Amino acid sequence: MSASANKSNRLTLYIIIAMATGILTGFLINTQVAGTSAGTLDSIVEPFSILADVFLRLIKMIVAPLVFTTLVVGVAKQGDVKTVGRIGGKTMLWFIAGSFVSLALGMLLVNFFHPGSGMNMPIPTAPGGPATSAPLSFKEFIGHIFPTSLIDAMARNEILQVVVFSIFFGVATTAIGEKGEIVIRAMDAIAHVILKMTGYIMNFAPIAVFGAMTAVIAKQGLGVLGTYSKFITEFYLGLLLLLAILLGATWVVIRNKLPRLLQHIREPALIAFSTNSSEAAFPKLFLELERFGCDEKVVSFVLPLGYSFNLAGSMMYMTFASLFLAQSYNIHLDTGTQISMLLVLMLTSKGVAGVPRASLVVIAGTLATFKIPEAGLALLLGIDPILDMGRASMNVIGNSVATAVVCKWEGSLK
Repeated sequence: MSASANKSNRLTLYIIIAMATGILTGFLINTQVAGTSAGTLDSIVEPFSILADVFLRLIKMIVAPLVFTTLVVGVAKQGDVKTVGRIGGKTMLWFIAGSFVSLALGMLLVNFFHPGSGMNMPIPTAPGGPATSAPLSFKEFIGHIFPTSLIDAMARNEILQVVVFSIFFGVATTAIGEKGEIVIRAMDAIAHVILKMTGYIMNFAPIAVFGAMTAVIAKQGLGVLGTYSKFITEFYLGLLLLLAILLGATWVVIRNKLPRLLQHIREPALIAFSTNSSEAAFPKLFLELERFGCDEKVVSFVLPLGYSFNLAGSMMYMTFASLFLAQSYNIHLDTGTQISMLLVLMLTSKGVAGVPRASLVVIAGTLATFKIPEAGLALLLGIDPILDMGRASMNVIGNSVATAVVCKWEGSLK
């Protein structure tokens, strides 16, 4: 076994130990300070939250520059616009199919299980709730895609806008020929520097995982798992079904390479699960896909696109949660309306990767569109961190298999 594999296995073990220790520490804090004021609990939990916040800030610090440099290099190294179009077409075909399957599975499961039935929530007579969001108009959606400034997009970690600029920049770099080679070499060097930084930052992952798990359990307690056990169980069952579908489709393409792929992506998936953020796993995932045997050019192109267009776990959650809230208020939505909701979410779900609980913002806009009280989001806030763990890790797995499949289709999978 190589030194890098040994180091990866050690880090995975440390993360698992940190998760278990964090759960135990959080449980002890929760039981010891039960009945005290919220301010006292917050003051105790705050140092643990800081550990996770610092790690996520370090990750966010490098994600936008990494997406920009790797995607520019990935586009430019394809050689011509036709190659970019061919790979992009294959990539989007997989993404669109995966998005539809994820959203449809969420819709089918919530109609089968009816997790919201029996809650009989009264429809509020006045507006109010944890989030008030106007429906996303077509103009606003288009405006969200195209940046007014690359610097502004990077500052706000708007990955979709960075992707759009990077594609234009990469195509233009290729078009100017020999002069563009200087830019490509510079971007490639910067990308490798950032990936080196990734290795340093990842050494802090177990500390961040310990802090994140301690904070969640200390505030919510283990009881939150029992209170919403039906919803949580059914959602995670849905994630397992989605995982089986994605892995089954991937096996058809890459065959016996699938077990080795899963071995390489287990650590990024674990990081995403424990930090509630698929963005936290992006740099490590980039490295592991290259180690697995994916062509660097294809990884540089497909993976950043996946973080804007291929959020398998988040998309399944959006239909599941939206229809759960409709059931909670005894609002009947016919099949046609539910399909309309699915199509709306196909558009509005793009570009939310990497932001913990950003799915709630998209759901809020969808609820307003279909006249479902946004105040119902309060039902989800207590357990959302637990749900976010599952959907973040599924986002990572979905993007991993998509990259491997496109590499195979391109004949560049080693």
